[in-house]
Amino acid sequence: MEMNILEIQKVIPHRFPFLLIDRILDLRPNEKLVALKNVSINEPFFVGHFPGEKVMPGVLIVEAMAQACCVYFYYSKNLQGKDLIYYLARVEAKFTTPVVPGDQLRIEVTTVKLLARAGFLKAQAFVKDKVVAEAEIGFGVKEV
Repeated sequence: MEMNILEIQKVIPHRFPFLLIDRILDLRPNEKLVALKNVSINEPFFVGHFPGEKVMPGVLIVEAMAQACCVYFYYSKNLQGKDLIYYLARVEAKFTTPVVPGDQLRIEVTTVKLLARAGFLKAQAFVKDKVVAEAEIGFGVKEV
């Protein structure tokens, strides 16, 4: 399954400037999700991070991965039609290469463990075929 930005916005509450995934290329519930984030020089965080050498902040790479994880969880647990609040519980992340304007992040999400109202997921961020960041993300959900 593929999703455009309007379909993503129906699943997660994030909006500009904090919606950090642009498209879902492949979603197979309980198996895998592949998302894209186009990294543009127009991103507001590039104004101050860093003035002489633009680098996407690691915390925002993790946030993009977490948003992709939320979409994956939503469909893996058949929560369509429900409004959820997501609570980040734990993140273990590793960064290997800076992400700069013009890059396209490809985020891949797979299951570590899914519970009824929580998940532990593995996310990897790639630029081309190189891993630039990876994380294990734990979170919980609550229905609004």
